[in-house]
Amino acid sequence: MAKTRITVLVEDTASGPGLLAEHGLAYWIEYDDHRVLLDSGQGGALMSNAHTLGIRLSDIEALALSHGHYDHTGGVAEVLGICQSVAVHAHPAALAQKFVRNNDGTSREIGMPDLSVKAIRDLHHRLVITNQPIAVFDELAVSGPVPWSADFEDTGGPYFLDEICTQPDPLKDDQSMFFSTSNGTVVLLGCAHSGVINTLHHIRRLTNNRPIHAVIGGMHLVNASPHRIERTIEELRKIGVERLAPAHCTGMQATMALSKAFPGQCQPCSVGTRFEFD
Repeated sequence: MAKTRITVLVEDTASGPGLLAEHGLAYWIEYDDHRVLLDSGQGGALMSNAHTLGIRLSDIEALALSHGHYDHTGGVAEVLGICQSVAVHAHPAALAQKFVRNNDGTSREIGMPDLSVKAIRDLHHRLVITNQPIAVFDELAVSGPVPWSADFEDTGGPYFLDEICTQPDPLKDDQSMFFSTSNGTVVLLGCAHSGVINTLHHIRRLTNNRPIHAVIGGMHLVNASPHRIERTIEELRKIGVERLAPAHCTGMQATMALSKAFPGQCQPCSVGTRFEFD
């Protein structure tokens, strides 16, 4: 198994001098001798944080996108501008228009910025379609679309494919990254719009039911009911997750509940945080 180090490059909070916080998410992944970027934030903090942390984004060999929302794809065009030969792993639905309905009934666009879409489409043969689980390097893989099984999970908000909000967005592009360690599987979540429990069940099926060692990233419980948060905690206990690092869209209430339910097992996931696995 490869030695893996993960550095949080973009997140809603920052924990070091000179680092910028931004609503979004991006991970720098050092997997053995490979360099992979998962997501790119909105684009305002990525380059600055990489420079501050001594990370050369030009070393990227692969870019994976967890889904097509702006806060995960805004930096794509800039990244591809300096890494023109990089392979992009994304589901085709990530490039579609996406909207969210506001409380007053209006809508706003939240999809991938036009410049990012253009940069990906210009890749042609370097776009890897993830309509199924695909290995990026060896045992570092993306899950592809996540089947739904948990009846208490949903996409986490009023998401639509059209501006007048008549076509619900099933977020088929939602995917996560995972890899094996000596202690079990580590899962990196973008937003887990398919549900964190659905995602973990899917990844366990893909890995012959290997234990889940760590779950890092956005769980999109920011708008979740107390019932959903409680059920999520119950299922995480059943699965036997050993380490949790909730981030981004997990939400304060859910993060507090997770920290209380898993004392000593939860840790921060702000910009600058580094995780190492053997």
